[in-house]
Amino acid sequence: MARLVRALRSLIPLVVLTAAAVASLPFAWRHMMDSPGPLPAARNVVVPHGTVPELAQALTAEGLIAPGWAPDWGDSAWPFRLAVYLTRGAGELHAGEFAFPAHASLRTVLAVLRTAQPVRHKITIPEGLTAPQIMALLARAEALSGPDVPVAEGSVLPQTYDYTYGTPRAAIVARAAAALDRVLAQAWAGRASNLPLANPREALILASIVERETALPAERPMVAAVFLNRLRAGMRLQSDPTTIYAASEGMGVLDHPLTRAELDRDDPFNTYRAPGLPPGPICAPGLATITAVLHPADTDALYFVADGSGGHAFSRTLAEHNRNVQHARAQAQLPLPPAPPAPPRVTR
Repeated sequence: MARLVRALRSLIPLVVLTAAAVASLPFAWRHMMDSPGPLPAARNVVVPHGTVPELAQALTAEGLIAPGWAPDWGDSAWPFRLAVYLTRGAGELHAGEFAFPAHASLRTVLAVLRTAQPVRHKITIPEGLTAPQIMALLARAEALSGPDVPVAEGSVLPQTYDYTYGTPRAAIVARAAAALDRVLAQAWAGRASNLPLANPREALILASIVERETALPAERPMVAAVFLNRLRAGMRLQSDPTTIYAASEGMGVLDHPLTRAELDRDDPFNTYRAPGLPPGPICAPGLATITAVLHPADTDALYFVADGSGGHAFSRTLAEHNRNVQHARAQAQLPLPPAPPAPPRVTR
């Protein structure tokens, strides 16, 4: 009996230690899960697909979890693996790009990986860009993936597109092309009557010219009306942007003013020589400009010239236009450009 008593007494420290350990488990769990993590500042992190050890390695490399949790399959890996296992009922861990707050705890890291929405990036295609300029814009978007994708001139709608990390560039181009097809069809269906345009493609071509002719939204219907009036009268459009497009081999910009040789260049996009619309768009026009072409201003103006203040002076006759040109050139102290031809006689 005395031996039994001594044996029981010897177990008391072990029982006490075991009870203390069990009692401390909730506190140890909370400490492991809720202690501030090592991430010094809020940051977006790309989390790859992989096993739990691979994920722990990636998170350690990104500074989200302490190096002691790295997945070396030794004792240092058990806190992360244990946390993932014991909270597995909360859902699967997802790959993607996520926003993590500064000093995110292990509990926060796991919650983000299970429930947060991936970071949304945005890319804006401005109105008036040429196809090479749009391709360069897409190439610079580091969050996009995949090879550069050819973009046909005037084939995409300028606007802002959102996407997640790793979205292929081809997917953005496809979305932008579908958006243009949709809005162009809708705009064409609601167009004004008696326009000298045969189909939506011609409306798109003219809209691309108007887009490059003026940066003032209020002027777009007026500029569109001038070109439409010229088409009706059989006059050449004589648009500098189309001639620049031809001279720049489709880039849309020159490092010098148009020269006489460029104005005389025999090219279907040179509307100083070629009659009617050019064979294709010269840039990506926006919806507002497409709408202006299909709902032009009510005017019989046939000419316009930059007025030196960012806008244009419009006129009905060649004589009035020449006076506007002289006034604008005098203010800018520039040489006079060649006078445009008078409109052809219309036999009734």
